[in-house]
Amino acid sequence: MLEIKIQKMSELIKDTLLRSIAVKQEIINDPEMIQTIRTVADEMVKCFRSGGKVLFCGNGGSAADAQHLAAELSGRYYYDRDPLPAEALHVNSSYLTAVANDYSFEEVYARMVKGSGRKGDILIGFSTSGNSSNIIRAFEQALQSGVITVGFTGKSGGRLKEHCCYLVNIPSDDTPRIQEAHITIGHIICQIVESELFPKIK
Repeated sequence: MLEIKIQKMSELIKDTLLRSIAVKQEIINDPEMIQTIRTVADEMVKCFRSGGKVLFCGNGGSAADAQHLAAELSGRYYYDRDPLPAEALHVNSSYLTAVANDYSFEEVYARMVKGSGRKGDILIGFSTSGNSSNIIRAFEQALQSGVITVGFTGKSGGRLKEHCCYLVNIPSDDTPRIQEAHITIGHIICQIVESELFPKIK
């Protein structure tokens, strides 16, 4: 009985890894997606070079991804270099709870974008469904403020795609697989940005 349970667990692990690989393989085989990733990285390089900043937002696990990537840019990715102005919008819990209480949770990111977003800045929003109301509101405000919007979503793009300057829509409807691809692509973009802005002299 124990051996059967162990075998089933092993099969689950292998199957999950294979499904994750399959999603990434689809991305590899999609020239348009590869070009979008490269373009987003180029836009971020341009933004930082012109003195702009990159803002990130998301909910739940996507908030963790937003914070993770902001830290890769504002801290370091592969090697020591100057910090880049990147911030996840949910990290101020006093602000977040005050605005959610006094206005609504839909406004928590939009209000911060209105306060700190400037023309030429970039807002990157993570929503696996593409239908998170607070992310959509933030993108609406960003576009009004001249902020470039980049959506990281699942296959359909949801309602968020209508508000994206650039859309990275992962070819999957499975939330964990989408989030795994989000962080992989986010890491690739961080690597490109770091190497472009701080080329290592050999």
